[in-house]
Amino acid sequence: MAPDRGSVNADGNSPPGDTSLRSGSPTPGTREVSAKEENPEDELSAVEEAQAFLAQQAEQAQNFTLRGTFVGLGIGIIICFSNTYFGLQTGWVSGMTMPAALIGFAFFKTISKHLELPFTPVENVLVQTVAGATGTMPLGCGFVGVMPALNYLLRPEENGPLQLPAGKLILWSLGLSFFGVVFAVPLRKEFIIREKLKFPSGTATALVISVLHGGGDDAKIVQHECGLETARRRSAEILRSRSRSQHILRRSSSMSGAPRDAAGNFPAVPPMMNQDTEPSKPGSDFGQYSDWKSKIRLLAVSFGVSAIYTISSYFIPHLRSIPIFGLQLAHNWLWTLNPSPAYIGQGIIMGPTITLHMLLGALVGWGFLSPLAKSRGWAMGPVDDWESGSQGWIVWVSLAIMLADSVINLGWLLVRSLMSYGPQVYDTAQEHIRSGNIWGLFGFHQSGNGSYTALSSSEHFTSHHHRSRSRSALPSQNRLGKDEPYEVDSPPAHLVSNRAVLALLFLSIVFCVFAIRTVFGNLVPFYAIFLSIILALLLSVMGVRAQGETDLNPVSGISKLTQLAFALVIPSSNPDAVTINLLAGAVSEAGALQAGDMMQDLKTGHLLGASPKAQFHGQIIGSAVGAVVSAGVYTLYTRVYEIPGGMFKVPTGYVWIFTARLVIGEGLPHMAWQWALGAGCLFVILTMLRIKGQGRWWQAWVPGGIAVAVGMYNTPSFTLARAIGGLVNWYWRCYRKREDTPVIILASGLILGEGLLSVVNLLLASMDVPRLEGWG
Repeated sequence: MAPDRGSVNADGNSPPGDTSLRSGSPTPGTREVSAKEENPEDELSAVEEAQAFLAQQAEQAQNFTLRGTFVGLGIGIIICFSNTYFGLQTGWVSGMTMPAALIGFAFFKTISKHLELPFTPVENVLVQTVAGATGTMPLGCGFVGVMPALNYLLRPEENGPLQLPAGKLILWSLGLSFFGVVFAVPLRKEFIIREKLKFPSGTATALVISVLHGGGDDAKIVQHECGLETARRRSAEILRSRSRSQHILRRSSSMSGAPRDAAGNFPAVPPMMNQDTEPSKPGSDFGQYSDWKSKIRLLAVSFGVSAIYTISSYFIPHLRSIPIFGLQLAHNWLWTLNPSPAYIGQGIIMGPTITLHMLLGALVGWGFLSPLAKSRGWAMGPVDDWESGSQGWIVWVSLAIMLADSVINLGWLLVRSLMSYGPQVYDTAQEHIRSGNIWGLFGFHQSGNGSYTALSSSEHFTSHHHRSRSRSALPSQNRLGKDEPYEVDSPPAHLVSNRAVLALLFLSIVFCVFAIRTVFGNLVPFYAIFLSIILALLLSVMGVRAQGETDLNPVSGISKLTQLAFALVIPSSNPDAVTINLLAGAVSEAGALQAGDMMQDLKTGHLLGASPKAQFHGQIIGSAVGAVVSAGVYTLYTRVYEIPGGMFKVPTGYVWIFTARLVIGEGLPHMAWQWALGAGCLFVILTMLRIKGQGRWWQAWVPGGIAVAVGMYNTPSFTLARAIGGLVNWYWRCYRKREDTPVIILASGLILGEGLLSVVNLLLASMDVPRLEGWG
């Protein structure tokens, strides 16, 4: 499963205080103004002020500190333990960046009297960046899916299972940890600076940090975003007007006429509403978020409740499988409830739409298909047997649904991108070629002394003379002789140069190849490794765009598409075809995951003026430490618990290996291919309907393929708990009409409580501490 960033519902609803503004959309607080009121010098001042803000923030010493890095690593390690635990159970992983920012703020606030430098928003950006990078590595390194499949699910005829020592696990995870992070750096310019994709979780986290540090209310960050947007658009307008003798400026968007006060600042814009919430009122809900102590208290209480349940469930294991529908359904068809506060918390974060779609999948899979396959003799083994039972049979149906959803969604994203940006990219390439600037095709421009430097859009400003410098820094034409808007960005000294990106990308790819060859030897040919990396980079662009628009990074679909592609490259006669297929999918998933995570963090940093270079360093450190820690945590769990079995059935591992066997042409169980084909065709139509209905009220009523598939391959006990959480989210956000930030914090505490205290259960199990068995 793709990692959730901990602030936005997976059904696509706006996060609390979502301030992302779409081009051309009406904005409250704007007014029509005449051409006389549109003074180019005033608009130029807006550009200068926005640039000065970013320069001032980026120059802070707190952008990168050892204390912030270590606190972020500490929080990230907690999240890493939690994600390994839940990932092995159901495949679900969460980035938890908003709780990380809140915990980091509380920690530094507590010791503020002993700090030499104050804890600032840009340092909090570093904390949540490092924590998120560290915490999501169990998924990025394949320890919740691919590695269990290789270690435990490969058959002898597939040259398995493959048991790797701890040292090779660490090398493998380090090899996957860096190339996606590096590749995300050049994407920042296009998706965050130019296109201004909203990245809802990144925006919401920036909002939380801003308010925690005394930003006033949610309008403050809206002003900043509006200022950057207006500066960008008005600079383009100024350039066009200069080419027409600097006469009347035409308005390029609804933000063009936004009035400013006497100090030149944009007035507060009312909070953005979504379809389910009312605007914030003074003293209500999010307006009270500045009371950080109450939010920490809520986080601590929910953490404690979840911790008590977790410890209790060790001594009374049947607390995890309550037969709410009777003992017969529980024993014969696995219909039980796992009342885990953590899974209820997951449902709160996912939202009602996703969880109800999962519930639909559970009803179809476990309420209809499982009894059907058993009664017709298609799956004669025990229901919970992955090889001969109905649980393994219905996985093929869920897999077909996932593949249909992935192919249609990513295919549409690719087609739409080509239609929207293909002609522009082609024209730009042609102009570079005609002008002889071949290096421009790769993002470089030639400077006056003949050397090549990275594209930059800003100069360093100081509070005393940024105005005079900015006027000279604003070119009226771009390097190809055409008008180009002035993009407001951090100073060049705080950006990662294109040369550094190319060098680091090359080194990270070489290291990835070295790691895979060292760990798996000649089992994986060189061309297969390079092809998997190329596919990872190409597909991660689509993943980042999807995450920027919807807050969902389709890493599951990306990995499945890579597995499909490798079925055409590696012949099924190769005895290692399944292993190679799994490793290729793991590489693509790692690249897409890390690129998406990095872009969310860069969006947060951009809104708060943090140094992108400092964030890059933090992400690299977090990824490296997270790779080592996640390998160690995975080793601990596999040594103490039976995997697969008991608490950790690793359903995602079965999905991975079933996909590999499917695409290389292995036969399916009796009647499975007919039902899988029918389900796949049905969800091709339903996915196309969801694309057609994007933004319309009825889209939520069309089942989403990934959610339905997850509900099928996970046992009902987890899905029922998540459905309860989704209903809690609906009650709070839709019925009560309240902002959902408090319930997100509540959910985060519930998840972290069980995730961290699972380590205590791990120790108890390793010492064979007795527990109660039997259930009446």
